[in-house]
Order: sequence, then structure tokens, then C-alpha cells
Amino acid sequence: MSEVSSVGAGGASQNVLANNSGVMGKDDFLHILVTQLQNQDPINPTNADQFASQLAEFSSLEQLQNMNENLEAGAELDMLLNQAINNTMATTLIDQHVKAIGNQVSVKESGKPNMQFELGGVAKEVTITIRDEAGNMVNTIELENQPAGQGSYEWNGKDQNGNRVSEGIYTFDVKAVDAEGNSMDTLTYVSGKIDSIRYDSGSAVLNIDGISVSLSDVLQIGSGESDESGESDEPTRVPVN
Repeated sequence: MSEVSSVGAGGASQNVLANNSGVMGKDDFLHILVTQLQNQDPINPTNADQFASQLAEFSSLEQLQNMNENLEAGAELDMLLNQAINNTMATTLIDQHVKAIGNQVSVKESGKPNMQFELGGVAKEVTITIRDEAGNMVNTIELENQPAGQGSYEWNGKDQNGNRVSEGIYTFDVKAVDAEGNSMDTLTYVSGKIDSIRYDSGSAVLNIDGISVSLSDVLQIGSGESDESGESDEPTRVPVN
């Protein structure tokens, strides 16, 4: 109820608005009840049963509003507690090897960055598109007859013309098709050792060789040896791109 019409002094009609949200609160209800008593007809006063019913409604409204406020406060407290626990746990992950959902690789002056992905089935063709920080395509890799599950590709760090790219963070997208040419589900990963941790809006963000990863995206914490074997208990997941 957002508006109630009541009779004021002198018989003038007054509009009692609940509040800006359009929802009647206990203060609004009490105001209406008091206004009704102040302006009742002395010859025909409010029936006692009716008045008792209105008081009962007011009591129920107050209890429901208090209950809602307590639930909201409890939910907020639980959220803050979980966030504090996660942030405290994040500090123990420094120097740990993690695997997380993501599609970035860090390119150094030398070396071959490892791009990890997961396929939802046997793929006839897999296309890996690599882009720089500005979103410009630098290279495209074509793979054939890739098995289902987790796989990886070691990029030589060169563009499509065979030139070594500049140091920095690069993104990669993986698209795959089956033998019938149908698109397949894919998921890309980021893995490496955590160098540091920062907090963004109260949430922990992991730094992996210059790549920012949310703590909520971490799938595995370990030595990293299991990543090279391609074995994992993680199920096939829905596409992220």
C-alpha cells in the first residue's frame, strides 16, 4: 500500500503517503491510526473490535519489519565474515602455484609462455588467437585433432611474421570445432606462482607474473606439476568467450 486516504479535521480529505519507496512502514501505519482516532465521529466512535484488529495489524507489521531488518543485518555480517576469511587465507598463497580461470599470458624477453585450455570434446580443429594489450591480433595458431579435456600450447612469443613480440601481457582466445564443424565448449586457464596480493574494494586479487586474478577464479592450488601432465579432476566447463 503506497497511499491511504483519511478524513482530517474539518472534513478535508488528506493523503497519507507511506514513504519515498512506496512501501508502508510501521511509523506510517501508526500515523494513520492516530489520525483516524483524532478525527473519528464522536457520535459514532470506532468500534472496539475494529480498533483491536488494527492494533494487531500494527503489531504484526512491526514484528515483520524488525525480522526483516535482523535478516538483512545477519546476511551482511555473514558476507563481511566470509570476505575477511578469504582475504586472510589469500595471504598464505604467496609463492604458491595456482591455476585459475583466465586468458592471459606474460611474455618476457625470452622463453615460451604456456597457454592452457580445456575442450568439451574431441576437436578436429582448434584456433588460438593471440592479441596484445591494445586488442590487436599478433598471431593465430591452428591445431588439429586435439583430444577432449585439458591441453596446452607453448607459444614461441613471435607474431605472424616471425618477429619476437614486445614484453607484456597478452590475451588468447580458443575456439574449437568437431568433425562435423560444430562449435565446441572451451575454457582457458592462467597458471603460475603468486608474486603478491592486493585488495580491490575489499576483495583479494592475486598477482601472477603481472597478471591479475580474482581469488574466486582460482581452481587449483599446488606445485604445478599436475598441470604439465594434463591430468585434473576438474569437469568440463561452460565457455568463457
